[in-house]
Amino acid sequence: MAVREILKMGDPRLLQVAQPVTAFDTPALHALVQDLQDTMLVANGAGLAAPQVGVDLQVVIFGSGRPNPRYPEADPVPYTILCNPVLTPLSPQEDIDWEGCLSVPGLRGKVPRFVHLRYQGFDLKGQAIDRTVSGFHARVVQHECDHLVGKLYPMRMRDFQDFGFTEVLFPHLGRT
Repeated sequence: MAVREILKMGDPRLLQVAQPVTAFDTPALHALVQDLQDTMLVANGAGLAAPQVGVDLQVVIFGSGRPNPRYPEADPVPYTILCNPVLTPLSPQEDIDWEGCLSVPGLRGKVPRFVHLRYQGFDLKGQAIDRTVSGFHARVVQHECDHLVGKLYPMRMRDFQDFGFTEVLFPHLGRT
C-alpha cells in the first residue's frame, strides 16, 4: 500500500498508551498492516508498531524470513502480526544486549530484557496467538510491545555508557 513516515524520538505520540483493536479483519486493519509491512521492509526493521507511524492502536509486526542487515547475527524470528498483546515473563532471568529502533535512528544501546517469555494476543483476523519464546525472538516482542505503552528502548537502559551511534559502535554495519 504505502511506506509511512516513522515518528522519531521526541514526538509526543510515541509516549502515549495505544488503544486496543476492537474490530478485526477489516479493510482498515488490513491496510494498516500492509503499510507497516511496507514501511518495515524499506527501513530494514526487525519489527514495527502502529504508534511508530502515528496510529493509536495495539498492533505490532515483527520478524523476517531473511537475514536482517541491522541484526546480522540474530536468529530468525517468524513473521508475526500481533494485536492486543499480553506479555508474561516466564522467569526473572534477563539478558542485556544491543538494540536499535527505527524511531531512534542511528543509535544503539544495551537494553535488559526477559530471556523467556510467553506472549498472547490476536492475529489480523482475530484468531488467538499464544507462544512461548526466548532469546532474540523474546527481545523483539518486548521491544515492539513497549511502543504500545509509550516506551522507547533508551527508557529501559541502565547504563548510558552502552549507548551510542551505530556507525561508531558497529562500523561494519554502516549507517543502518
